[in-house]
Amino acid sequence: QVQLVESGGGLVQPGGSLRLSCAASESIFDIYAMAWHRQAPGKQRELVAVITSGGSTNYAESVKGRFTISRDNAKNTVYLQMNSLKPEDTAVYYCNAGWALHSYWGQGTQVTVSS
Repeated sequence: QVQLVESGGGLVQPGGSLRLSCAASESIFDIYAMAWHRQAPGKQRELVAVITSGGSTNYAESVKGRFTISRDNAKNTVYLQMNSLKPEDTAVYYCNAGWALHSYWGQGTQVTVSS
């Protein structure tokens, strides 16, 4: 059972930056695709960014040019660097590891963008 632990959320002003981290309990990045999702109040969970086992990345249109997903294989950690944050980025952000029929989720970390 893979465990994922997110950290780095918080309150930030519009235009500010945050970096989220997702630490995996074991070395899985050579097999699993890693992704960040988010869920705002009253809305469905949506995919924000993904990095494949091969290192390819993809982003939701709403965050392209502002967010960057990366990983540190030695630390079993995936990051989401979020710049130029907007109030509409406010949500609980979840880390996900996926491969074939296997899917694991972290507990989520709250990001609030407000002045």
